[in-house]
Amino acid sequence: METTRQNKISRLIQKDMAEILQKEGRTFFSGVLVSVTNVRISPDLSVARVYLSIFPSEKGAATLLEIKTHQSRVRGLLGLKVGKQLRIIPQLDFHIDDSLDYIDNIDRLLNE
Repeated sequence: METTRQNKISRLIQKDMAEILQKEGRTFFSGVLVSVTNVRISPDLSVARVYLSIFPSEKGAATLLEIKTHQSRVRGLLGLKVGKQLRIIPQLDFHIDDSLDYIDNIDRLLNE
């Protein structure tokens, strides 16, 4: 169960990560829409699991790999945004959120 502090920091990181990926993401990848769907932060606030929804999903693995290679730069940009509110900038752990693909698959199976 997440505390109030964890929820506040998760929302803050989610908002700022979406902004960073929107502005700086053009240099990492092109022709791909990336949105931050969820952020879960560890109880000690040292690790943030960032869930990304990538469209088109065929380019998901390549886009995630590209984001992971630029992870230190993204963390630095995040530090510039939230540095006044957080003492320690958490390590970022990126994952693909495939819930939309799962929903589409269930919908397709129900329609058959």
